[in-house]
Amino acid sequence: MSVRLFVGNLPYDASEEEIREHFSTVGNLSYVSIPLDRETGKKRGFAFVEFADAQQAQEAIQKLNNQPFKGRPLAVNEARARESSPRPAGGFRPLSRSRRQA
Repeated sequence: MSVRLFVGNLPYDASEEEIREHFSTVGNLSYVSIPLDRETGKKRGFAFVEFADAQQAQEAIQKLNNQPFKGRPLAVNEARARESSPRPAGGFRPLSRSRRQA
């Protein structure tokens, strides 16, 4: 069964190829996703990677968590399923704290 990992604290200029190369020390990735900000289209500083083998995923967490990648210590852990929350009618989303203060 495949295991998806969250990779945080990525440099904003990290490419899919660089991430694949970095994680190849543990095994082949079956999936890499680098989410983009909806408004700006820029990378958000994290990614999701997936290993087909659960043992390789655990090894990646042990070997690569807090290890430097392009000068930044990565945060590598098992991705959690997105929590479903009831959305208000009409698609309204409350502003985040940082946007309220602006």
